[in-house]
Amino acid sequence: MLRRLTPGAGDANALPMLDLRPVGYVIGLLVAMLGLTMLLPMLVDLATGDEHWSVFLECAILTFLTGGFVALSCQTAKGKGLTIQQTFLLTTGVWLTLPLFGALPFLLGDTEARFVDAFFEAMSGLTTTGSTVFAGLETMPKGLLLWRGLLQWLGGIGIIVVAMVFLPELRVGGMQIFRSEGFDTFGKILPRATEISSRISVIYLALTMMCALAYILTGMNAFDATVHAMTTIATGGFANYDASFGAFSGGTEYVAVVFMLLAALPFVRFVQLTAGSAKPLFADSQIRAFFMTAAAIVALIGAWQFFIVGVQTEAGFRKVLFNSVSILTGTGYASADYMLWGSFPVAILFFTGLIGGCAGSTACSIKVFRYQLLFASIRVQLMKIQQPRGVFTPRYQGRRVDEDVLNSVMSFFVFFTVTLGVLAVLLGMTGLDFTTALSGAAAALANIGPGLGDTIGPSGNFADINDAAKWLLSAGMLIGRLELLAVYAILTTQFWRS
Repeated sequence: MLRRLTPGAGDANALPMLDLRPVGYVIGLLVAMLGLTMLLPMLVDLATGDEHWSVFLECAILTFLTGGFVALSCQTAKGKGLTIQQTFLLTTGVWLTLPLFGALPFLLGDTEARFVDAFFEAMSGLTTTGSTVFAGLETMPKGLLLWRGLLQWLGGIGIIVVAMVFLPELRVGGMQIFRSEGFDTFGKILPRATEISSRISVIYLALTMMCALAYILTGMNAFDATVHAMTTIATGGFANYDASFGAFSGGTEYVAVVFMLLAALPFVRFVQLTAGSAKPLFADSQIRAFFMTAAAIVALIGAWQFFIVGVQTEAGFRKVLFNSVSILTGTGYASADYMLWGSFPVAILFFTGLIGGCAGSTACSIKVFRYQLLFASIRVQLMKIQQPRGVFTPRYQGRRVDEDVLNSVMSFFVFFTVTLGVLAVLLGMTGLDFTTALSGAAAALANIGPGLGDTIGPSGNFADINDAAKWLLSAGMLIGRLELLAVYAILTTQFWRS
């Protein structure tokens, strides 16, 4: 179980001595594993005869040795439980440290990227945001394209573990409502994370392979199919072409829609399904609400295109379906410039990005279950107004929702809204116009990928925005991916005193 540090008995106001070794040990291991992962794009560059392979070898050695030395220096903490403070620091520290090393191939490689751009790209990858500062993707070494895909693929499975193990334990954003979801028999949080990771990894890999095969069957070459399968299942959105999914057409878009929707479902349901229990998958109200939301968005934008714009072809419907699902799941692929569809579809897509997928998936943003709890709470309040003497209790999945869960969810909505506003204002102060600042803040905080407008919209990228804005957006990606409160908690004095 999680342990809580307390101040020393001699001084009630004394700060507890925080042992960082368990945090360093896990982060060191993950950094070393990231270094080993760099050997895969190195092999691809070797196979294609690209001299860029040496960059990956250098980065792999540097990353592996650094992570290994950190892990060895902290190995005396191996097997120990984690305190609340250590768990918060580990969750945030992983997503802050890995992008630093993930940026090395961009910094030292053929892109000749500056540090701010390399870090932005790596953060965008590991948080599965999908915003990019690179143009001319078609001319990049294949190793770098694979590295972008790997960053998102690793970030996708990592956030599933965080959402299923750490956030419920830390009672972040109402996630504690899922503490009893299938994995509550393990005593310590690290063994528990290892157990969940092993089960999820098999399913995650299987879905990726199925997606790649389906892409190949629709005409993609093996390399494109592999990279795009990784970024589809991670709902990340990095593509191998500047045109994103506009480089493909027909059945490929339908395949992407299917797997984006699957990746936005709770992975615990897939675990239960493979164990022979399909009932939880079909009985989950969050899943039903997610599909109903997706259908409503596609219907609204499709009706606009059909009756107002006059687009009445299968290709027109396919573009609406693909781009709507891509924004809803936070994948961020684009197969058309939806800025040209009109103000109504653009407004719908902006708010669509603030919905997101299901908890325990690779999808991002606010998440469907929080809206369900919000509406349940509003409904109860309205009933109390109508019947002051009545006793009404919000319920979710047929169960009574505790007051602390509702408070946590309401806090999340407040923090999300305030953070979105503050980030947009700060971006505006760097010189960005209103549309770019607001949509950029939403794209980063909700980990969507593209924003709105000519600069960062579906037909552009983030290369031309100023450095200050890139740093702010990188921070927004980190905060949004870790459900805001997991990051904000470590900035309070109470956190260090608890």
